[in-house]
Amino acid sequence: MKSDIVVVGGGASGLMAAYAAADCLVGAGSGAQVLLLEKMPRPARKIMITGKGRCNFTNVKDWTDFSSHLRANAAAVRPAFYNLTPEALMRFFDEFGMKSVVERGDRAFPESHLASDVVDTLVLACNSKGVKIMCGAEVSSAGRRGEKFRLELASGESCECAKLVLATGGLSYPATGSTGDGYAWAEAFGHGVVRTFPSLTALVPVGYKQPAGPDPALPRHVDRAVPLAELGEKLCGVHLKNVGMSLEVDGNTVDSEFGDVDFTDGGIEGPLGFRFSRRAVKALLNGGRAALVLDLKSAVGEEELSERVRQLYSEIESDPRSQRIREKERCRILLGKLMPWDLIPGFTAMHPRIFFVSRLRNGRQLVKVNLDVIARALKNWRFPLDGYVGYERAVVTAGGVSIDGIVPKSMESRLVPGLYFCGELLDIDADTGGYNLHSAFATGALAGLNAAKALLAAGA
Repeated sequence: MKSDIVVVGGGASGLMAAYAAADCLVGAGSGAQVLLLEKMPRPARKIMITGKGRCNFTNVKDWTDFSSHLRANAAAVRPAFYNLTPEALMRFFDEFGMKSVVERGDRAFPESHLASDVVDTLVLACNSKGVKIMCGAEVSSAGRRGEKFRLELASGESCECAKLVLATGGLSYPATGSTGDGYAWAEAFGHGVVRTFPSLTALVPVGYKQPAGPDPALPRHVDRAVPLAELGEKLCGVHLKNVGMSLEVDGNTVDSEFGDVDFTDGGIEGPLGFRFSRRAVKALLNGGRAALVLDLKSAVGEEELSERVRQLYSEIESDPRSQRIREKERCRILLGKLMPWDLIPGFTAMHPRIFFVSRLRNGRQLVKVNLDVIARALKNWRFPLDGYVGYERAVVTAGGVSIDGIVPKSMESRLVPGLYFCGELLDIDADTGGYNLHSAFATGALAGLNAAKALLAAGA
């Protein structure tokens, strides 16, 4: 097979790169061909599961706010962002028939809230510009032969092209086809690869999962399929809104935020869990200690909260309905006034010092409630971390092809002319909220555009 431009990888960045390249060529009146090779039976499998199938495809913040959510190499994304802004991306989808809506946190979704609409629109856009999409076309190796790039396919076929765009993605959600193929090819071309690790993933507290054997490839990795322990069973399914959380690394608080938290079958997730996951995973991989600290009452200080707890308990004790119930049941009523009911079993399990036994003169034992412990625990509920869920369910891969070898204004290799990189394959990752997908679309669009421009400049 021969083509002028080949894009390897049919995800968000690859489809956008193919479209941008073909759009530029068609606009210039060129008959040059763009070929997209995707190893899975259908393109953009990962987009289909983004945002629980709703696909938060961008975030409409301006660059100053947007860039604050990029966790690596924000400056390298800047040219791509301005080449394809969030507003321009929404116009692109609108022009091909997909309406968008902007929701809380400046997150943009397809109006239908169906990720399949994003995929269908991208494929439609590529088809409208004559892009040839080949699915089931797994590339086994990529190299250079003279002035051309040569790709060997698992089927035994080969392909040559003048310009090559690598958009193979990272390692997260390998079932969608992201198995890190592009890293080895990048290294073969002379590019460095920054150590990769899972990000935007569940953090697993000590005692949350049943014991499992170690993973030598990823220290502290706890596979999502490992069954929950008793503590995990008590917390799984709890959703907390508007709480405070901080991350401790080796005993020092390194980050604090306010927002929502989810306890799932994987561990601690939700916006706050995901936000801290990158730094926590990196600390654990480096042999450090990490803990999440939950503040259920961040609007009040501990002294004021302690007084409030005592006042509530006094009201419960003086209530005639409480006279015949045990102290533990009174404590449960108290906790029900301070937190969601479904959180109480996990809270009491992790704070056994809430109760203490007092011995009477006659030898009887009386269970009492330690109100000071409750107040402190509400403000400082610590979850030492045992590990994290790996690539099998991590939203994004941190690390990747080093930006040092890439020209940010074009996404072209500094080492190999005609070679371009984009998307999650690069050492670029961000918070949850549309930032990662937009970065993929934007870097893909810039890579494809410049591959086409270089082809035209060469006389194609």
